[in-house]
Amino acid sequence: MTTINIDTIPHRPPFRFVDEIVEVDDEHIVTTKFLDPELEFFRGHYPDRPIMPGVLQCEACFQAGALLVAHVMGGTDAWRGVPVVTRIKDGRFKRIVRPGDTLRCEVTLDDMLDNCYFMIGRASVNGQIASRVEFACMLAEEPGTHT
Repeated sequence: MTTINIDTIPHRPPFRFVDEIVEVDDEHIVTTKFLDPELEFFRGHYPDRPIMPGVLQCEACFQAGALLVAHVMGGTDAWRGVPVVTRIKDGRFKRIVRPGDTLRCEVTLDDMLDNCYFMIGRASVNGQIASRVEFACMLAEEPGTHT
């Protein structure tokens, strides 16, 4: 089995939305992120009633998806480019996510074409779906590596 860890993706705090990889196989990944009430975005996103922006829930799914791509490609050292989102489709937001929640992201690989990966992400809290998004990710050339 391929071994990956959260440092596989290029994201770093304060913009990393994965704390733990719960499970991964060639078709899906499950990750979690504890939403510390001290996270910077909570200070300004409805300060009196802070909530996690839906776009950041999607970002958590995108980062989980990048980890899934790394796993499918063969692990931590297998990158052949930088993972970037190329399409977002059918985003739905169903539940408010608050400080102190643990966000669980489940991402399923729906299809692959060359270096493009089509995925479906679901973010939930305590078993209740908070958001759902379909997206595509591809591996873009890293700066300085093109010929």
